[in-house]
Amino acid sequence: MSKLKIITDSASDITFAEEAAYAIRVIPFPIALGGKSYLSRVDFDNQGFYALMNQYPDDLPTTSQVTPFQFQEIIEEEVEQGHSELIFLLINSQGSATYSNAVLARDTYFDEHPEQVGQVKISVLDSRGYSSLYGYLVVEAAKMAQAGESLETVEAYLSQALEKRMIYFGIYSLKYAGKSGRIPSAAAFLGDKLGLKPVMKIFDHEITTAAKARGEQRLISSLVELVARDIAPGTPYQLIYGSVVEDLEKLRLAMTQKLGYGPTGVYQIGAAIAANAGPRAVGVSFDIP
Repeated sequence: MSKLKIITDSASDITFAEEAAYAIRVIPFPIALGGKSYLSRVDFDNQGFYALMNQYPDDLPTTSQVTPFQFQEIIEEEVEQGHSELIFLLINSQGSATYSNAVLARDTYFDEHPEQVGQVKISVLDSRGYSSLYGYLVVEAAKMAQAGESLETVEAYLSQALEKRMIYFGIYSLKYAGKSGRIPSAAAFLGDKLGLKPVMKIFDHEITTAAKARGEQRLISSLVELVARDIAPGTPYQLIYGSVVEDLEKLRLAMTQKLGYGPTGVYQIGAAIAANAGPRAVGVSFDIP
């Protein structure tokens, strides 16, 4: 067993297959909808959450942060299981207190277990983004851990890689973004009436509007053009999609035709992302030069 354990949260959108194959620990986010509380990836899979959203179309799903106490329990459990090196790669610190709670838990652990200083190593990294922006790196880090790499080596790889990670993310409906306050509700309503589909840019903690496409076909073509402009030539990229598989296949075809090669991974958005973007979305994560 590797002494190094890679730990992430469910907003990374890694697949259940990747979680199992590379022994990644995924912390589920609590989410409330329809007057009930759930744990993402535990009480439902992605399709189950989309169905739940359809069941309560007038409700806004709300997510909660992972608490310091939960992180302390995780650290205790992993150390007891023989993992003396832990790397947490977590959701954007500007969008959730989860990262800061993990830092607090790490510091508290060493305060309560001074004998473990120098024996146990814990690294907490801020992904600066969402979904496959860091989910892809979580999987790569876990592969390195299985190959016997040290915490220092994997941490250095992740720290360098995160500086170059970007996403362009297209949203088909502004309903959920308007309800959550990420876009003014009046602007969201008008945008939907006009058929406007925003392409959002996620980079270095920030989410900004990169383009406003009119119509579904223009959404994908606008997204592809932006990625082709900004991607480091010849480097891997990953696709993101939501509830509509056909959107994924259209994006896959357009990206492959534009760049001349296909994606290295596919990530379906889970509850943490769909709660704010809605269930139908497409995106591309990649490295900039």
